Amino acid sequence: MYYDVVVIGGGPAGLAAAIRAKELGLKTILLENTDKLGGIPLQCVHTGFGLHYFKEDLTGTEFIYRFIRKAEQIGLEYKLRTYALELDIIAHDEKIIKALSPEGSLEISTKTVIYAAGARERHVFEVNIVGDRPSGIYTAGEAQAMMDLYGALPGRRIVIVGSGDVGLIMARRFALEGAKVMAVVEIMPWPGGLLRNVVQCLEDYDIPLLLSHVVLRVHGKERVEKVVIAQVDERLRPVPGTEKEIECDTVIIATGLVPNIELLERIGVAIDPATRGPKVNELLETSIPGIFAAGNALVINDLVDYTAEQGERAAEGARIFVDNDGIPSADWKPIEKGRNVRLVVPHYISGERDVKLYLRVQKPERDVYIRIPEINKRTFHPKVMPSEMVTMELSKEELRDIGEKITIEVIRRGEL
Repeated sequence: MYYDVVVIGGGPAGLAAAIRAKELGLKTILLENTDKLGGIPLQCVHTGFGLHYFKEDLTGTEFIYRFIRKAEQIGLEYKLRTYALELDIIAHDEKIIKALSPEGSLEISTKTVIYAAGARERHVFEVNIVGDRPSGIYTAGEAQAMMDLYGALPGRRIVIVGSGDVGLIMARRFALEGAKVMAVVEIMPWPGGLLRNVVQCLEDYDIPLLLSHVVLRVHGKERVEKVVIAQVDERLRPVPGTEKEIECDTVIIATGLVPNIELLERIGVAIDPATRGPKVNELLETSIPGIFAAGNALVINDLVDYTAEQGERAAEGARIFVDNDGIPSADWKPIEKGRNVRLVVPHYISGERDVKLYLRVQKPERDVYIRIPEINKRTFHPKVMPSEMVTMELSKEELRDIGEKITIEVIRRGEL
């Protein structure tokens, strides 16, 4: 089997990439390791999807089924229950993917790969919670799947560890189903999810959010019985004497996502420690030519709309790679992180194309400008938060005369 593009992952980014690649005339196949297309949005019955991409407020299932229908309409080739085991680089314009499927082992030859395998949740062993290991401890995604796909309520008295968006949304779901959310415990002095989710999911339901707190221990024999929490200081260390017990029967871990990039790491793709995903140029091409990344496998996104945008951009990058026979299409210049910028994607630009930057700040600030001094570009923001991704669009006209690099920084309005 020989293709121009193989897309790994059948969630929003993968579907958007595969659809766009086929529309661009590239011979495309999508590999998905579960038994249906769609990814995580299939278990998201809440709204908030599609506001940017479709200009409509959709549920997760409504959003993703638009892509699934489009894939079926254009005759997109895909394989379900197919797991990509290995990726071998044969030449700059030839890669071999070894996969397992119900048909047996497969070897697929391709010019380009778009890696859109999403992210995994941090689990209880990564957040330094000690104590007993009874039943009743779930990740937020596991609890969401249990409730929204299988109609099973995980517990009645809930403590949520971390304030990531899925955890906030699940706090509301528990409240709507009649469970009692005892507290959402967040180690940082600011919430980890979008402000709109803090308001709509916690404040509207009188669910307490305990900032600068940590869960120290879980207690229980066969089932969770209680947790011990404590305040933390500026260095995130528990403050002695502030311990408090909360009785509960369920603990939900909602401490964020990590890009699922094991396959890329094995082939030596350069990784950004800040995003924990691959370093990419404006075409979302990694350090290995012809290997592209999109969605949460690239950087953890707030909105599913961004993952679809990135999938389409990766497909357009694959088209350029195929048309140029793998010859580098530009002279790449790095984007450097300045004041109060924790991460930015992409990492390299050419100045030859329009580009959209995705960035996060290190700490909250009000009345600031996001600025690129080399091109005298700035945008005003009343408030920036580490939990909320900021985007900035740059035109090729603005980038025409850039030098060897550009810097992106956050500047207080009074410091200009």
